[in-house]
Amino acid sequence: MDPTLLGVIGIVLLIVVIFTRMPVAYVMTLVGFVGFAVQVNGDAALKLLARDFYSVYSSYGLTIIPLFIFMGQIAFNAGISGRLYDSANKFVGCYNGGLATATVCACTAFGAVCGSSPATAATMATVGLPEMKRFNYGDELASGSVAAGGGLGMLMPPSVVLIVYGILTEQSIGRLFVAGVVPAIFMTVMFALSVWVYCKFAPQQGPACAAFSWRERMLSLFQTLDTMLVFLVVMLGLFTGFFTPTEAGAVGAAAVLLLSLVRRQITWAGFVKSAYETLRTSCMVLLLVAGAVVFGHFLAVTRITFNVAQWVAAIDAPGYVIVALIGLVYLIGGCFIDALALIMLTIPIFYPIILDLGYDPIWFGIIIVLVTQMGVITPPVGINVYVVNGIAQDIPLEKIFKGVLPFLIALIIGTAIIVAVPQLVLWLPDLMF
Repeated sequence: MDPTLLGVIGIVLLIVVIFTRMPVAYVMTLVGFVGFAVQVNGDAALKLLARDFYSVYSSYGLTIIPLFIFMGQIAFNAGISGRLYDSANKFVGCYNGGLATATVCACTAFGAVCGSSPATAATMATVGLPEMKRFNYGDELASGSVAAGGGLGMLMPPSVVLIVYGILTEQSIGRLFVAGVVPAIFMTVMFALSVWVYCKFAPQQGPACAAFSWRERMLSLFQTLDTMLVFLVVMLGLFTGFFTPTEAGAVGAAAVLLLSLVRRQITWAGFVKSAYETLRTSCMVLLLVAGAVVFGHFLAVTRITFNVAQWVAAIDAPGYVIVALIGLVYLIGGCFIDALALIMLTIPIFYPIILDLGYDPIWFGIIIVLVTQMGVITPPVGINVYVVNGIAQDIPLEKIFKGVLPFLIALIIGTAIIVAVPQLVLWLPDLMF
């Protein structure tokens, strides 16, 4: 069978089976395994399955996921997250969708600490969703803000995707990190605007509460000072190079646990529940990652991405058209393949084209991250959506996809603005370097 046709059949089959409500991780693994066996052979498919699962579950870098999830679970069961959201509610809860905006900002800050999109979505779903439900937020806005906000972790330094891009293209990772700061803040503002617009049309999704006095607001801040201090220590340790991202997760989890014990805010039952939920959520996230890796390898042997990339490279058209088509490849590819795998497959083809067209490689790296960020919330395989659904199983998948739609529109508009105004990316690195 023609490899490209087999790849198309695999994608269609993936979409069809997902609609049967079979867990997405199993679907990606099954379709990827069977497709690889048909294209290569059964023995190679079995070896691929063993190798991919072992590489994911033995990855030191991915230990960041259970560590930060554990930190979030302890914060939730000790009431720390409740105090943080109470304080946020006093400051911005008087506005429609204020807590959703605060959640998006927290995702940006958390993404700066861990650099992983699924980890950010999983942690904030654990912490943020129960709190927004406590304040009567609708399922669509609450889950959508967490799933979309988790994607900001791909852009805010330290970003794993930018590190891989810098290594592949031999660009300065420092410049890439600095270049990601302004777009990350800009996209956070765009997300906040999308929450405001959404709540104008559906105010019941983000109900406003009564306004609080400034005295009450400042008193609520004092209740969260110790938590903010822990977060500041983790952030400073990471940015100064004293911690690696994984070590930062361990320090953060230990500090939150110690803080909860000192303040006598967590019981033995709460600790056991935190450990159990961390194990369950971490296994779910890592199984999703492993399934995406298997399916990505199947697509790699069908050469779909390679063929599409070659087709784009052969088009004789103005530079902006080529860039738009490349962005489309990443958007569609990001729906099916993990962002890192997609970048490693396509950068050797697209990077020389971008240089020939005269575009700045630092700017192009940020654009790639923005477009692949759309892929983590776009059906049929928006991994952040499935992570949130795995944690909040009472929220139907279609509601989460509906909830991310305003943020997807904001991402498209924001990316178009950054493409039209490259200095939003290049101004800060040019200034600092």
